[in-house]
Amino acid sequence: MSATIVRLKASITLPVEAESLSPDRFAGLRQEEVAALPILYGRRWLTLGDLFEVEGDGSEEIVLEGDLRHVKRIGQRMSRGRINVHGDVGMHLGAEMRGGEIIVHGNVDAWAGAQMAGGLLRVHGNAGPMLGAAYPGETRGMRGGVILVEGDAGPRAGERMRRGLIVVRGNLGAFAGVRMIAGSIVVFGTLGARAGAGMKRGTIVALGGLTDGLLPTFRYACAYRPTFLCFYLRRLRGWGLPVTPEQIEGVFHRYTGDITTLGKGEILVYDQRERAI
Repeated sequence: MSATIVRLKASITLPVEAESLSPDRFAGLRQEEVAALPILYGRRWLTLGDLFEVEGDGSEEIVLEGDLRHVKRIGQRMSRGRINVHGDVGMHLGAEMRGGEIIVHGNVDAWAGAQMAGGLLRVHGNAGPMLGAAYPGETRGMRGGVILVEGDAGPRAGERMRRGLIVVRGNLGAFAGVRMIAGSIVVFGTLGARAGAGMKRGTIVALGGLTDGLLPTFRYACAYRPTFLCFYLRRLRGWGLPVTPEQIEGVFHRYTGDITTLGKGEILVYDQRERAI
């Protein structure tokens, strides 16, 4: 089945709530039925066809084109299919998604992958704050799936994360993994300040060092070569990320904490001075 192409007709300045932009909603619909799906433009209900050109019948593969910085909730709660976005995109992209893939050739705003439970979200640009995080009042953030960011990511990525994997090729902002319950965060650039504040379990891996040291509630444990991390890094290399043989076999400094909570979390900092023997 060929992809459904959805193209923004003109630039917009008001926020658009577009939960309808999902393979779960498109599949099996005719072109005119896709165009009739509801969206909220500011405070007015419109149809998808009022703001977007739709080409092709409904499909489990959607191609979105245009400046979508004001378009929110694309792919929210999706469970299957694929969305390809060519351009920047607004808040809540892939929030609560349970399956499928979202590929963005641009930047994403706040709350991308919030409370995600499955699937793959890949961003070929930068990500805003609260990547894979929990919404206010919720006790669990990301609960499964994979988020890959080629650029930088903002603060509080993985807040209250329960399961899953977040990988940032660039730098990661402050408070990464704050109140983390489990799961893994890997950053190739520098890890921001106050990482892991209040974390109970889980793993944060800093391949490019630290921006501002660690909180005093983390204790130095040892320097070692973590076997499990070799498998993780090889998997990341298979996804096209720049993992070197030295990193796969390298030495990491292990810090445990946060001792103000359960204290079974860990932050692994790659020692670039060491080489495997």
